[in-house]
Amino acid sequence: MSRAQRTHRRIVEAAIELHTTVGPGRTTISAVAERAGVQRLTVYRHFPREEDLFRACVVHGWERFPPPDPGPWRRIADPRRRLRIALAELYEYYGRVGDPFLVIVRDFPRVPALAALNAPYFAKWEEMRDVLAAGRGARGRRRHILLAALEHALALETWESLVRRSGLSDEEAVELLTGLVEGSLSATARRRALRAARRPRPARPAGP
Repeated sequence: MSRAQRTHRRIVEAAIELHTTVGPGRTTISAVAERAGVQRLTVYRHFPREEDLFRACVVHGWERFPPPDPGPWRRIADPRRRLRIALAELYEYYGRVGDPFLVIVRDFPRVPALAALNAPYFAKWEEMRDVLAAGRGARGRRRHILLAALEHALALETWESLVRRSGLSDEEAVELLTGLVEGSLSATARRRALRAARRPRPARPAGP
């Protein structure tokens, strides 16, 4: 690796360290330069625009900490077992990267350019949701409710609420959320049965 490449990498890593501690909204080029041990002009020489630095940070971060691959989950035929395994893998991932990840995500409204650069990577969560919804035979409103429950279970903020704030273990959180998702399906079925039971039955013709 050349000297220029080492400097480039050092700047990116310094920016990521600041993004995951003080947040990208509070990270300045001066702070990045100081953390990387270079001059501000050196940062601008490598990254003429702030968006260039954001892009380098996003690519480096996702390459270093890729989320779980939902591909192998497709081969698990039982939807409930598939869900448990998927949530266990995802929550193990959150345990490693979730805290700094939260710092960045919370700053997205303040740094829309960074949010836009991350958007293609967050599409992986939509793929996770769709893989976990497969094979359940849910249609219409029932599928809509199922997808909402899965999105909630997969969300970083849900992990933070259950594990970080409420102190549940990963296993307890996975068990709770598996029940939520499965319950979303049975609750929809119960509501349909109740509505059907309440419908007035056609009157029988009067006898002779």
